[in-house]
Amino acid sequence: MRNAVIVEAVRTPIGKRNGFLSEIRAEELAAAPLKELIRRANLDATLIDDVIMGCVTQTGEQAVDIARQAALIAGYPASVAGTTIDRQCGSGQQAIHFAAQAIISGDMDIVVAAGVESMSRVPMGSNHEGVKWNSVLQNQYDMVHQGIAAAKIAEKWGISRHKMNEYSFKSHNRAIEAQEKGYFHQQIMPISVKRADGTTAQFYQDEGPRKNTSMEKLEALPDLFTENSGITAGNASQMSDGAAALLIMSDDKARELGFVPHFRILARNVIGSDPTEMLTGPIEATRQILKKADLSLEDIDVFEVNEAFASIPLMWMKELEADEEKVNIDGGAIALGHPLGASGARLMVTMLHTMERLEARFGLQTMCEGLGMANGTIIERLTRE
Repeated sequence: MRNAVIVEAVRTPIGKRNGFLSEIRAEELAAAPLKELIRRANLDATLIDDVIMGCVTQTGEQAVDIARQAALIAGYPASVAGTTIDRQCGSGQQAIHFAAQAIISGDMDIVVAAGVESMSRVPMGSNHEGVKWNSVLQNQYDMVHQGIAAAKIAEKWGISRHKMNEYSFKSHNRAIEAQEKGYFHQQIMPISVKRADGTTAQFYQDEGPRKNTSMEKLEALPDLFTENSGITAGNASQMSDGAAALLIMSDDKARELGFVPHFRILARNVIGSDPTEMLTGPIEATRQILKKADLSLEDIDVFEVNEAFASIPLMWMKELEADEEKVNIDGGAIALGHPLGASGARLMVTMLHTMERLEARFGLQTMCEGLGMANGTIIERLTRE
């Protein structure tokens, strides 16, 4: 059977909403890691079969197949196709799955999987403003806001507001430590931003981690969505801007071109979950992907579980009895940010670099997704002489 291997992976720094990346058009932000990917790999872009890109809010600058536009802006030849997909918050992760599936099936040999979201320039929800839920769907399910679902999950699993704040504080501290120790240096490409006043600034570092945060500040924040929800701006993911991309090949093509693959995509899945609870999917996605890979939870060295809200990884760890020291080792979306369509690719880029540093063998990524879905991916680090 053909294997899909990851040859190169890179991401932009993640900017806060209305922060340093807000002056870059979404299409150009999406193009940046595509261009950097082939530069790092020294790959002839004419060899790429497709660009598959996750993007959630496909309107404005992110409309009209941003994957295709980004590939052209990045200098890929017109012969390289591009398609944009929406699996909600898991869009970037699903792009990796579609790339791997195309390669394993034999349809393609080289695919770029990517994700982008500029939440500054294309606000979340702007692609469905004024549209109400279909009455048939509403009669079947209580279609609540994700924040309300996160609060319901905290209540159901007995996760206190204090525990969520403790987790958030830890996420910031882990991200800050990773920045200070240079753990993100290799995975992040610098971004040059031309500002309105004509000056140019270059950014190398994620904007989200807060060195000045504290438990006292987190505890003082007001509840969101409902009274006594326990969900605050401090224990929810940050709205952000960012993009990421991975170069995925068949193992045969990689060897033919002289590349040394870093990782093998061992197993992939996607599951549906209750649309009202909405964010519980990572539990079942994890159980199923471990079974598919014939691995146990203890076999996994590194986990990336998206921090849409602190209650999600806390729920996941409590239900599966996972080791917190293996989960989001370098911080997660609460500290680093959550550019919706990019996050699935960003988590993968971060996970494989973390695994490389720790010389870990297996990594597992999972994400909750709007409307009640979740993806799971297991990758294996390949030993190199």
